[in-house]
Amino acid sequence: MVYFLINSLKRGGAENVLLKLSNYIKSEKIFLLEKGEDFNSNKNLFFLSNSSSQVDSFLKYFYVPIYSFRLSKHLKENDIVVSFLERANFVNVVSKIFKKHKAIISVRIDPLEYYRGRKKIILFFLKKIYPGADLIISVSKKVKQSLVNLGIDEAKIKVIYNPISIKESQEKSKESLNEYAPIFKNPVLINVGRLSRQKGQWFLIRIFKEIKKEVENLKLVILGDGEFKDYLVELSKDLGLRTYVWNKNKVSEDFDVYFLGSQSNPFKFLSASRLFVFTSLAEGFPNVILEAMSCKLPIISSDCYSGPREILAPDTDFNFSTKTVEFAKYGILMPAFEDKLKEAKDILTKEELVWIGLLKEILFNENLLSHYRTLSQKRAQEFKIENIIKEWENLLCAG
Repeated sequence: MVYFLINSLKRGGAENVLLKLSNYIKSEKIFLLEKGEDFNSNKNLFFLSNSSSQVDSFLKYFYVPIYSFRLSKHLKENDIVVSFLERANFVNVVSKIFKKHKAIISVRIDPLEYYRGRKKIILFFLKKIYPGADLIISVSKKVKQSLVNLGIDEAKIKVIYNPISIKESQEKSKESLNEYAPIFKNPVLINVGRLSRQKGQWFLIRIFKEIKKEVENLKLVILGDGEFKDYLVELSKDLGLRTYVWNKNKVSEDFDVYFLGSQSNPFKFLSASRLFVFTSLAEGFPNVILEAMSCKLPIISSDCYSGPREILAPDTDFNFSTKTVEFAKYGILMPAFEDKLKEAKDILTKEELVWIGLLKEILFNENLLSHYRTLSQKRAQEFKIENIIKEWENLLCAG
């Protein structure tokens, strides 16, 4: 029997992928470590605790042994558990102490890049626990390399890219924008992602400010919520940008920057935009780039640590990171940013200046934009779920 395991079903990339897979792979249950559901799911869910997903994520690691024991009570020795996200992965592997099932874990971020500072203790446990998995699914070649560098047997690691539902994105992209429609009468730069340090959206806002000086009707739309919301909103205002914040302002086209929060249907916003601009500092494999490509959007992305290069320039060395503008096969790769917060008064960095120059150059270059729209759609087809699911099915059948 196959089971899925994840921390919770709060909205996110891993949760979205799990639910997509569960539509194709028959599973007995989806086990959740804690309560918290943003996705509407009719799946058979089983909670391993009554805890809220709002508890501090670092403290939650102390509950791993308890969750592991509880999970084992529901398993037989021939069962397969496929887990997503670090804590769920730890629970999956540790539960093998109590029940010798097959533990398949999905690693979605680069651990060497992500677990730094106070999180180094998690990296320590990862080195100890992950080798106990029967199989590790890495979302990118770069993530696989980092796992090998941590001392994990390469033979245990298989790369399977994240899937997207082309049919879903195309259908949802046709839905009405309703009250947001006036915004998109203007050229729009769009970014989708959690408002967090990892996503580096403060650089995007500073870059937008400079381009806005020459393109008065240009708009910046940011979809997502997170702990950096207040910082990003204040930065936008400090830069003199008219800033819309969901639940606080009435929608109109009189603003410059629009914080629209988490949206159940990002595709209708993506399809109405001019460019998708991705400023992340680090990733594992950014699904949102594929979602934007499925909406025929040209992509401008930081060549950050893991993911964008494998999507946009698949024939190049995934260890390489550009320092200049790179017109790649399926999109434009840009210099990655230093992980340092900025204020409105700070001098523009050399990376920001390169981004500003590029955006000014291509914003109304219809030939180039049309070229990349076509290639975006073509590349997205390679990740459609019907293709990716075959890799998962072959793997689980072999198990």
